[in-house]
Amino acid sequence: MGTVKMIPPKANFSPKSKLRVAAYCRVSTNAAEQLSSLAMQEQYYEKHIKQNPDWIFAGVYSDVGSGTRIKGRSRFKALLSACRRGRVDMILTKSARRFARNTVDALKTIRMLRSRNVDIYFECENIHSLYENSEFMLMLICALAQDESYSKSEDIKWGLRKSFQNPDSKYYQRVCYGYTHDQEGKLIIHEEQAETVRLIYEMSASGASLARISAHLEDMGIPSPRGKSVWSKETLRKILSNEKYKGCVKLQKTFVENYLQHRQVKNMGQLDTYLLTSNHEAIISPGCNQSTYGT
Repeated sequence: MGTVKMIPPKANFSPKSKLRVAAYCRVSTNAAEQLSSLAMQEQYYEKHIKQNPDWIFAGVYSDVGSGTRIKGRSRFKALLSACRRGRVDMILTKSARRFARNTVDALKTIRMLRSRNVDIYFECENIHSLYENSEFMLMLICALAQDESYSKSEDIKWGLRKSFQNPDSKYYQRVCYGYTHDQEGKLIIHEEQAETVRLIYEMSASGASLARISAHLEDMGIPSPRGKSVWSKETLRKILSNEKYKGCVKLQKTFVENYLQHRQVKNMGQLDTYLLTSNHEAIISPGCNQSTYGT
């Protein structure tokens, strides 16, 4: 019969391996105070993670933008990619509201990370996503955050529409190609650009195609509104359908259909539009054909 030999453990062996820990930060806008807050968060998390002897610093990922959708948050997507590749064991974030305000996206992401045994620690709520009872609490928190985003979106829309009803609103003085601002912020003609606008309208009226107009402008060495040598057909279409060149301004030509997606859609009569005539000097001709322009 064989004998059992006991082998003692190594003196410095620890069954617990170090966790690779990353952090995620987000602010909503590019405002200076928010960017300053973001920089402070990044410094805090890097220092916090590096000071823990049981953790390995796996980076700080930061985004500036809305939390209602994953699309557009490039660093958030990079963090998820690192988790999928097995480079992160735990994520630190300030709160569930900073992580995501879209309940469906948030729970889908949390479940995906949980399936890879990646924990998310939400500091404000003191919740670890790997805990069995965490999902219900996180669902409630994200649902409240999503509702808050909806309310904020509706407040912004209401404010915009009230502003559109005021003929002195700054929205009626937005610059487009062919115009600039005077010292009071009012629209005035930019004569050099206006000559190009008149040329585009004259060529179109004479039956020239958009391709022909584009080629002619390029031959003349006239740069597009964005400084490119080639004028796109879409740019020319927008100029030929812009009511501003007739001295009018129409607002709410597009709107955000879904606050979670942030996608602008064309207003085809779903909502009111606001037309202000004789707002500024016309480049093409006085008046405004409402049924033709600005749609």
